[in-house]
Amino acid sequence: MNEDGIMTLAARTLEVAMLLGAPMLLSVLAVGVLVGLVQAATQINEMTLSFIPKLLVLAAVLMITGHWMLALLVDFSRELIASAPLMVI
Repeated sequence: MNEDGIMTLAARTLEVAMLLGAPMLLSVLAVGVLVGLVQAATQINEMTLSFIPKLLVLAAVLMITGHWMLALLVDFSRELIASAPLMVI
């Protein structure tokens, strides 16, 4: 496999990793900001108050997008395995 193929594979790997992580990270980030604003407004600084909503939102996001994420990962794995013979020098 030439350098262009390796760079394409590396770019595709980063793209898949970003697509898999973005829904979870962005949803937890949004909930963390909202909970932080509520905690700042009410002056309640309890650690479990920020952890539990994040955990619940993360579980909900995984339930909603889990099928799509698994399909994306399976497609990428198939593509990677199919291109494995081309990587041998």
